[in-house]
Amino acid sequence: MSDPTTIEPELRTEAPPIALRDADDNLSASFLDALVEAIEARDAARARELTEDLHEADLGDILEQLTSEQRPELIQLLGDAFDFTALTELDENTRVEILEDLPPETVAEGVRDLDSDDAVYILEDLDQAERDEILAQLPSVERVALTRSLDYPEESAGRRMQTEFIAVASFWTVGQTIDYMREAEDLPEAFHELFVVDPSFRLLGRVALDRLLRTRRNRKIADLVDENPHVVQATDELDDVARMFQRYNLISAAVVDEAGRLVGLMTIDDIVDVLEEAADKDIKRLGGVGDEEVSDRVWYIAKSRFPWLLINLGTALLASSVIGLFQDELQRMVALAVLMPIVASQGGNAGTQTMTVAVRALATRALGPHNALRVIGRELVVGLLNGLLFAAIVGGFAVFRFGVPDLGFVIAAAMMINLVAAALGGILIPLTLHKLKADPAIASGAFVTTVTDLVGFFSFLGFAALWFGFA
Repeated sequence: MSDPTTIEPELRTEAPPIALRDADDNLSASFLDALVEAIEARDAARARELTEDLHEADLGDILEQLTSEQRPELIQLLGDAFDFTALTELDENTRVEILEDLPPETVAEGVRDLDSDDAVYILEDLDQAERDEILAQLPSVERVALTRSLDYPEESAGRRMQTEFIAVASFWTVGQTIDYMREAEDLPEAFHELFVVDPSFRLLGRVALDRLLRTRRNRKIADLVDENPHVVQATDELDDVARMFQRYNLISAAVVDEAGRLVGLMTIDDIVDVLEEAADKDIKRLGGVGDEEVSDRVWYIAKSRFPWLLINLGTALLASSVIGLFQDELQRMVALAVLMPIVASQGGNAGTQTMTVAVRALATRALGPHNALRVIGRELVVGLLNGLLFAAIVGGFAVFRFGVPDLGFVIAAAMMINLVAAALGGILIPLTLHKLKADPAIASGAFVTTVTDLVGFFSFLGFAALWFGFA
């Protein structure tokens, strides 16, 4: 019989795990609150418990949501459990801010565990002095490899290549190669092919991993070599490398220097990042915001946007001066003022559509001298067809709304002319800027809008003045 005064020990249960994301795939508020609480309490065990086994992309999202003070604190709490690959998921400003707040030895230790391409990506945005201080903490072999990559131009394959790869001699057997891969400790974590080099490390070809594993052990590697692999020069621009990967559906490609020596490897995950960055830049430039990031400071954002807003102001003043030429006509017929924005707005939208397609086609090299005339002709026909359709629609609306048949003919004619002008401006302006070595993504928008506004206002008000005989 148990003693009634005895108190049974309370059963302890572990707290249920907190979901990382909510139903909308956003980071859950409860998870972020729990992590911030652990950071403020300097609870390293709790911070590690919350972030263990997270993918670097999720860890990057978490860092984006934390404040500038909380980010380095979290990294210090996690210690060697923090995956520095997560920094590659951040925008440049946030990444640099974190690196500047961390001790150089901490950054150096984290960089040592990364693939060379990720390490270069993290270090390249730092000031030279800060970069040198971190590199000085690394062993000489790793320091030399990273320095060599950092010495290549910023938008080159050499800057983004991975220096971890497998290179073997042509006289090796399949068995020797397989034994080497089993025993070596410094191999890449994942690979799809081996490279064959001569004694001076010049590239002779490649051997696909699946073919190697299907071949008997006594066969020579020389018998398996693909002597015409797709090769990237270390100085090639990343955009050109990305187009090669797209064209030939590549997973990886060897990178060689000017002497043909194997120096690195480009992989499809690097190319996906290149394509994403290029698309991101094009979208931002079409909006006239350059390389702006959400983490940029107020003054930098205002300064970067000001020039294009100033250009737009100039084009708007030019358009208003055209309207001013017909101020008497506008005073005598209020309907002109009501309908005038319709013509300019439709022209602007049509011009933006054509311009967007043209800028993207120029960026992907789908539009060039060989097919420019054909594309211009196509856009001209599209402008005519849409001009006729919308001329009928807006002309009918004008007659119905104001009961003046002549006004319908005037706006219909102006609409057709402006949509044709928009189609031509949308294709010719990007082509001209590209020919002049200017970036069409940045400059096209303001010029196309100017064309459609000027043509729209002048054609509509000019036709009205002639048709109604305003004195």
